[in-house]
Amino acid sequence: MQVSSQRLHQLEIKKLKNIKDFSISFESKNITGILGPNGYGKSTILHALACCFQPSDEDHEDYKFSNFFLPHPDALWTGSELKVVHTYKQERNLHDRVEKIYGKSSDRWKPRYVNRPVRNVYYFGVDSCVPLIEAEKRKGRIHYSTNQVSEDIVNLILRKASQCLNRQYTAYNIHDSGKGKKFIGVEANGVRYSALSMSAGEQKIFLLLEKIFRAEKYSLILIDELDLLLHDSAMKNLIEVVSERAESHCLQVVFTTHRESILEMSNLINIRHIFGTPDKTLCFNETKPDAINRLTGTQPRLIEIFVEDDLAVAIVKKAAAQLGISRHVSIQRFGAAVNCFTVLAGLVLSGQSCENSIFVLDGDVYRTEEDKIKQLKAVLTGSDNNAKSLRESSLSKVKCFNLPEGTKPEKYIHSIIIDLCPSNNEHLEIVNVAKQIIAVNNDHKYVDDIICRLDWDRRTGLSKIIDLVSTTSAWDIYVSDIKGWLQSKLALVEESL
Repeated sequence: MQVSSQRLHQLEIKKLKNIKDFSISFESKNITGILGPNGYGKSTILHALACCFQPSDEDHEDYKFSNFFLPHPDALWTGSELKVVHTYKQERNLHDRVEKIYGKSSDRWKPRYVNRPVRNVYYFGVDSCVPLIEAEKRKGRIHYSTNQVSEDIVNLILRKASQCLNRQYTAYNIHDSGKGKKFIGVEANGVRYSALSMSAGEQKIFLLLEKIFRAEKYSLILIDELDLLLHDSAMKNLIEVVSERAESHCLQVVFTTHRESILEMSNLINIRHIFGTPDKTLCFNETKPDAINRLTGTQPRLIEIFVEDDLAVAIVKKAAAQLGISRHVSIQRFGAAVNCFTVLAGLVLSGQSCENSIFVLDGDVYRTEEDKIKQLKAVLTGSDNNAKSLRESSLSKVKCFNLPEGTKPEKYIHSIIIDLCPSNNEHLEIVNVAKQIIAVNNDHKYVDDIICRLDWDRRTGLSKIIDLVSTTSAWDIYVSDIKGWLQSKLALVEESL
């Protein structure tokens, strides 16, 4: 019976190689790119998928688990278990979201290979990228005959290869070196050459396009290390070409890559990040800062907070740390409170949305909404609708610590500390030192003198003092506006399965 309209929805792996308790979705685009650090199972996913289906006839490759999971003294693969969820039509009957379980409990994999669902699979492994000249074993001169191919599909491949590599290809040839050994060749800019003279990336593009454009409708195409040997523009051009073909011929394409620039093409492909823990292999469907860190080693900080001084820096860091997102927060100082409005106006007028930014005042000046509006009017002038809109949006970006009226922040911090009765000796010493500071000629000294008397580095001292204050009931009220805004940004930075 004819099988058609195949669609892969999900792969679940209970155990396979180093993958454990894992699930990956292939909804909703035709192409899925799998990213992640080395050693967490990206290639294993492709190998498993290749083995889950049987071809429609003998002319297509039939991948077996033993092709990729060959038993050896260190691994017999016993206990492996996985499941695919897929849809297909058999004649006119639609079988929606059917589950098929595979595994190895003894000497052989189950189910029997003849009982696998039917779908043509094309697997393109890393070994396919070896330049032909490096794979050629003969040492002497190579002789071959050349035949130009001009069928419609080949002409289409030529056009698409030209698009991928920004080079005008005009002919596609098949070279026969005898004993059934054939390989491709092309002509570009009036020069004819074979795969023996092709660059590795050029050869890969043609081999991939050959598979993709000759694949039957509803085929599943698996590509390991799509980016290998390709520069960025060629890779992105290739994805555009593959996406167009997948759409027109109902193909599904799953590939692995280490190239983080693929994230720029999320409009065309599903992005899936995988990462392993000792107990579970995780799959994230969104690109959050931690995923970028795993791919590039750099930590993006999407949340930006501007404050007056280093005490405010320590306060904001602690508030962010309590939410577990301090690594996502960049903190900048603008100095005197009045500078808050100047810096904010400068960013807004330069076209920056500041959607993920706030400006935090200590709370001793410009406390009321009227005060803030007055300052914004001084730097964002005008009475037209645009000026009013800028002032309105900017006002929402100005937050304050909830400081008692008529109190400076350092004095307030000091007042909280001296009312404490901690059992911790380190905290007790801070309290005892603070109690010795009764009258100062500068409010900053309420905190500065504690740090000086305990001979701390300033950054360390501020951190220790704020750690102590954060254990009190007054803390949550003091930072409530800032913490509330940070909580509203959790979805921006936190990964969800």
